[in-house]
Amino acid sequence: MAEIVRRGVLACLFLALSIAVWADGGPAGSKGGKAVSVRLPGAAFNALETINGEHIRWHVRYLSHDLLEGRGTGQRGGDIAAEYMATQFAEYGLKPAGDGGTFMQKVPLVGITTLPETTFSLQPKSGGAMRLKFLDQYVGYDQTQQAESEVDADIVYVGYGIEAPEYSWDDYKGVDVRGKALLMLVNEPPSDDLKFFKGKALTYYGRWTYKYEEAARKGAVGVILIHQTEMASYPWEVVRNSNSGEKAALKLEGPALKVASWVHPDVAKKLAAASGMDLDKMMADARSRDFRPVNFGAKLKAHMVSKVRNFESTNVVAILPGSDRNLKDEAVLYTAHYDHFGIRPDMTGDNIFNGADDNATGCGILLELARAFGASTQRPRRSIIFAAVTAEEQGLLGSEYLGKHPPIPAGKIALDLNYDDVKPLGAPQEVEVSGAERTNFYPIVEATAKEFRMAIRPDALPEAGHFYRSDHFSLARVGIPAFSINEGMKFKGHDEAWGLAQHREYVEKHYHQPSDEYHPEMDFTGDSAVARFGFALGWEAASLPKLVEWQKGDEFEAARKKNQ
Repeated sequence: MAEIVRRGVLACLFLALSIAVWADGGPAGSKGGKAVSVRLPGAAFNALETINGEHIRWHVRYLSHDLLEGRGTGQRGGDIAAEYMATQFAEYGLKPAGDGGTFMQKVPLVGITTLPETTFSLQPKSGGAMRLKFLDQYVGYDQTQQAESEVDADIVYVGYGIEAPEYSWDDYKGVDVRGKALLMLVNEPPSDDLKFFKGKALTYYGRWTYKYEEAARKGAVGVILIHQTEMASYPWEVVRNSNSGEKAALKLEGPALKVASWVHPDVAKKLAAASGMDLDKMMADARSRDFRPVNFGAKLKAHMVSKVRNFESTNVVAILPGSDRNLKDEAVLYTAHYDHFGIRPDMTGDNIFNGADDNATGCGILLELARAFGASTQRPRRSIIFAAVTAEEQGLLGSEYLGKHPPIPAGKIALDLNYDDVKPLGAPQEVEVSGAERTNFYPIVEATAKEFRMAIRPDALPEAGHFYRSDHFSLARVGIPAFSINEGMKFKGHDEAWGLAQHREYVEKHYHQPSDEYHPEMDFTGDSAVARFGFALGWEAASLPKLVEWQKGDEFEAARKKNQ
């Protein structure tokens, strides 16, 4: 009887859910619109109520099993995972939205494996050459997708390696760096000023992908990133594990680096000292707008030898057609990546990167959302697209390809809701939706969170730049309003310190490690909670009179307008 009463109360709450939106399609809170009411229909609530954490559990258990061999991109286990996702989508009654009437969207990739014949040495002003050991002291790849490349280049220190006119910041100062190897710091200049690189929140300028891209655009032949745990937000072990084995890339379309590398901080200290410099002072100098590039008088000498493999991986894409004949050619998109790092034969002991949290959890949620939407007796007005994307761990490649080749035009996709690494820790009392505040959909997000009795937690680690590190970012780059949904740090029965401790332990001991495995004692209550929350948001976005937009002046607003 208590369960019947609980369901009745919740039904009343959801059936009465009235969220103010503009008559012209924009949410409340913006200037000048007439508020109307949007309700979550009874059929939608009934479907939402079927979302079950145990369903998610069994998807996670299967996808992170040793038999799937770590779901490596372009590897047997990854292909099995893709087939599993497609089979589930079909069983749930969804329609294929991939290539040629299938669920599979082929993603052309190039696999690069740095071979043992590679040599990588730094030649400082004084003393002998520093010949570095791969993985222990450096990681590096040849982005030109050639079997061999030779580099003999002057090393130029360029601080953070950022040129950002909107923040009056230029580390290059017009210096010609063509043919040079650029030594630079990860992250971006520290600040508490929200108008300067968004304060503590990392922007795309702080990401290593931007730094490689900008250096290549300027004609550099190589980049050497100095790793710092506190700046990167993860230890050297993550860099090593993320860059060992094969590294995938989309087929080359523009300039590329012969050497894209990271070095251990001890190596950087030694190089600086041998070049008559102090690393701590170098880092301090880089925080000034007056910083200018410094020629170290040292050289990078590298002979890059790579195994180059052309192959295809797949995004798995399904669609639930909408019910409104005027809106069904538009859609809400849900995404999660299914890939991880596969098996590393060079490792002793357990060498399967199972990726239970990262990101079998997101896939389990994606599948449970697909099942719930497919089972609803009423369909949303707009269509719903589900995409399990590949090669996220290789640099958001599958979602990048999806953004460039969407199943419907990007300008007709209302919203992307992404799930990545949703830890099974119990019932959450907070939800993280970093980036949602950048859209005019945010008032609906706030109202929905309130109905779910979850506080919206600001990004717990804004300096880590999570907005730019998951697949929603690829969709944002083509203008689609996009953000990830995850738990915060407070869980029922625990205080915030407990949640932060769980996160810290995961990053230090399990993130991108073979120990990210499924355990029977995992509690998927939180995964089902954020799945239900995302179901409600998606249904609401699919019901708005007009598409969701970025806030005026946002960095992705121009791309949105271009594609509409």
